[in-house]
Amino acid sequence: MDATNFITLSQASKEAFKTATLLRSLKVSALIRGEIGVGKKTLARYILPSAPIVDAKNYDELLSVLHSSDELIISNLENVANIKVVLHEAEENGVRIIATASCNYENEKLEDFFGIDFTIPPLREREEDVEVLCRTFCDEVAQMLGTEVKLDMENFEPDLSQNAISLKRQVMVRAIFDDIDEKDLMELLYNYLYKKLGGNDDYRKFLHLYEAPLIKAGLKRFKSQLRLSQILGLNRNTLRKKISNIKEYLI
Repeated sequence: MDATNFITLSQASKEAFKTATLLRSLKVSALIRGEIGVGKKTLARYILPSAPIVDAKNYDELLSVLHSSDELIISNLENVANIKVVLHEAEENGVRIIATASCNYENEKLEDFFGIDFTIPPLREREEDVEVLCRTFCDEVAQMLGTEVKLDMENFEPDLSQNAISLKRQVMVRAIFDDIDEKDLMELLYNYLYKKLGGNDDYRKFLHLYEAPLIKAGLKRFKSQLRLSQILGLNRNTLRKKISNIKEYLI
């Protein structure tokens, strides 16, 4: 997503964007914290639109850029091999750094170097932003596929496990398979099972691929185990046992 499109509907996002906007006019280094997919790199790019971006795990490249640029974005700072050397080189060469890191990354050198240290909350704490992001991702997928993409938000359970990353993947998959037919579905299962089959008791091992979505959809649609057992033609106790066996897939 383009930096200027950082979603700012929730109060938390507004505060983060306000801080980033302030940093555009200041000449201080800053550390942006947060989980994967919350928009750390997006805001870093918004603050320094022309600066090179280097992942902290690429230590040699990082040291090289510190000698050739006066501004730098460092992603995943927690992966740096030697934070002391990196920050020393930045100070010696007068390099302004906007870095991103996980929430729990700590080092005594950080407070001395970074003038501003702020955190972008996860999407599960920014509910107002989720629907806007879904619409944004739908527009992106629609442009890519050349077709209209819509989501029924009332029946859509957003995957926020990796924030915007998992949400975008989910929207893309939903859009691609929204009109899937039985033949397409069986082809997908065929390709998956062709690669996976070969162990012991594989019938039982992969039975959940059929039963879990069937039962999950039925429970959501009919909202009653008794009604679902009638629809599926199963004894109620049999259905309860199946639900217990696949409960990890029904979350």
